[in-house]
Amino acid sequence: MDDDDIGYVRRNKVVHYGSLANNEQLGNSQKNAAPAGSNVQVSTDFMPLSKDESPSQEIEDRTEYLEDFERKKRARLIHVTTDDSEVKKDLRQLGEPICKFGEGPAERRARLRGLLSELGEDAIRRKKQEDDDRIREEREHDETTWYHEGPAFLRVSRQWIAEYSLPRAKERIARLKADLALPDVTRMAKQQETQNKLKTLDVEASQIADTRPISWCTFSPNSEILATGSWSGLCKLWSVPDCKELQVLRGHTANVGCIAFHPQATLSMNESEACLASCAQDGSVKLWSMDSEEPLADVTGHDSRVSRLAYHPSGRFLATCVYDNSWRLWDLEQVEEVLHQEGHSKEVHCIAFQKDGSLAVSGGMDSFGRVWDLRTGQCIMFLEGHLKGIISVDWSPDGYHVFSGSLDHSCKVWDIRKRSIEYTIPAHTNVVSNVVFEKSVGDYVLTSSYDCSAKIWASKTWLPLGTLKGHDARLMGCDISANGQWIATCSYDRTFKLWATL
Repeated sequence: MDDDDIGYVRRNKVVHYGSLANNEQLGNSQKNAAPAGSNVQVSTDFMPLSKDESPSQEIEDRTEYLEDFERKKRARLIHVTTDDSEVKKDLRQLGEPICKFGEGPAERRARLRGLLSELGEDAIRRKKQEDDDRIREEREHDETTWYHEGPAFLRVSRQWIAEYSLPRAKERIARLKADLALPDVTRMAKQQETQNKLKTLDVEASQIADTRPISWCTFSPNSEILATGSWSGLCKLWSVPDCKELQVLRGHTANVGCIAFHPQATLSMNESEACLASCAQDGSVKLWSMDSEEPLADVTGHDSRVSRLAYHPSGRFLATCVYDNSWRLWDLEQVEEVLHQEGHSKEVHCIAFQKDGSLAVSGGMDSFGRVWDLRTGQCIMFLEGHLKGIISVDWSPDGYHVFSGSLDHSCKVWDIRKRSIEYTIPAHTNVVSNVVFEKSVGDYVLTSSYDCSAKIWASKTWLPLGTLKGHDARLMGCDISANGQWIATCSYDRTFKLWATL
């Protein structure tokens, strides 16, 4: 393009001229044509127009210039703190890098001001509100009870449990009413007699049970046999009270977490039937007879650690606590899983059944407990109050009190009728490993702890009745015999002890 054909753009309009000479003449004539004293000004400020640029492109460019001008104007009016740490915090809130290479506090502040001019001055507040809403939704989601879809025969199991539990509930209520009908003096005398006997408890026998820590102990329904589980993977049966080894159950290859007797074992069941169940840290669950060292059957399907298990009072069902945040219910007659119950946000560590068989309570490492109605599958009560995980729970024979022990060293008493905490006991100075109610009428509760002691607490008043000391290391478990004559404790020191009144 020749110099004579160059176009010039004024700020207000586009004018094309044929040549530079004509431009000069026209400019001089316009100056001369302007009247004296006139305010008319002829602009000589020109911007070169490219060959490919069109008027529509000019309008777009002009719009961009105006928007950039307005953005910079807004940015100058936005107040930004001079505290560099606050600037970094605001940048992080907006999801931006808090520092770029070679960027100082002033440049960082300018960058924040530019972001706020684009997003709006309330962008940080809106972002914070969105994050708070998201966190609240996640928390509500974690605390929501989740229900896993059950198999077709779950309905049959629930109906069977309802038919089993309703008559037992009627009997329990009738028994409680009969106790209330007794004179207060009679009831107080019975309680006083029990408490005086408990104050005379002493060690009856002590036995080294294995080469590894003893993780669990439990009495048989006839109170004549004690079963122990060990970190060696062995389960053993001992006679009571002479502590002679009766049977060694070999099958687990990992730490045994729990062993439990069938409710009718040693009573009406044959020794060749599945009288016991045990679980281990590798997720294995085994059923045992009392006349063989080998397991009768394996309950398979657990992909994580199984910490505790418990028999339903009917003996037909077995519950297992799994470290995949769920607990499961197995029908032992069909050897089928009938319920895979979710609801805890962390590992489920312990479970216990109400004596009627209608309710179950589970405790988790999320510090919460849940009471489940086995007839409907619903969570009917949420136990919230512990500061750390719940690792032991048990039901009172009265059917409406739940006792829980926790990693926070405390025990809590829950009243199901009132749906609230009845009492909090600062029971021990270390982890409460197990809690057990006296099995006949629930006159007292036994607790064991990592502080090397076991303690007895009076029901109703929840006052301490005695302390059992004698182990050299932390207590892993405890139990009370069905006839109320014996108390057993097992310890990390590889021994178990039998306690009896003098």
